[in-house]
Amino acid sequence: MNNNHIHIVLQGKGGVGKSLIAALIAQVLQSLDTNLRGIDTDPVNQTLARYRALPVRPLEILTADRQIDSRQFDQMIEWMIEHDGPVVVDNGATSFVPVTGYLAETGAIDFLQEQGRRVILHTVLVGGQAMDDTLAGLQALLIGTRAQVVVWENEFFGPVERNGKRFADSAIYAEHRDRIEGIVTLRRRNVDTFGRDIAALTADALTFGEALASPDFGPMPKHRLKQVWADIAGQLTPVLQGQAA
Repeated sequence: MNNNHIHIVLQGKGGVGKSLIAALIAQVLQSLDTNLRGIDTDPVNQTLARYRALPVRPLEILTADRQIDSRQFDQMIEWMIEHDGPVVVDNGATSFVPVTGYLAETGAIDFLQEQGRRVILHTVLVGGQAMDDTLAGLQALLIGTRAQVVVWENEFFGPVERNGKRFADSAIYAEHRDRIEGIVTLRRRNVDTFGRDIAALTADALTFGEALASPDFGPMPKHRLKQVWADIAGQLTPVLQGQAA
């Protein structure tokens, strides 16, 4: 695995699990014994920066009058090229347009590649009423950048499919399959058991490792969390190692 890849989580739709996905990417990279660095650019809720077990630097991108200053992303790029190891960036929905615009207009992705850093964008698709919005976000990334993209299917709001077809069977995938680095599915599980376990974990910004070592989680919650972790790590590790089918 190339330990200098940069993973940026981007999606213009809010509330679809971007910060959870950023935390999962970071945890899997950390489990692979890499020199991880996280960057949290969310101007509203810096969720990734709350994880005490993850080395995350917050990036303040708001001006005094609460406007996004795109020039602050220069600092993000500097942190990326200075760090010897993989970088995970969590980006908020409100800064989706500024970040994607910055990447496209400044040639930042090409610049990072010249510095020996490969950029991989991660985006989320959800089922239900918000599916069209998340598909629009994916298409914006595919059209506006030349980076590889990992698609996350978050089934929390229902099956991520259209007319019975999953993303892998869609026209968008067929057209851009050379740009799709991999597909990872956050499976829908029982909300009263698995759902409450994950909610407890994320509410306190705990990694899976911390939760499994904590006396606050009983034997069955820990058993369920082990199942979720094994599923996510099993899907994501080959993607991060460039071995996805």
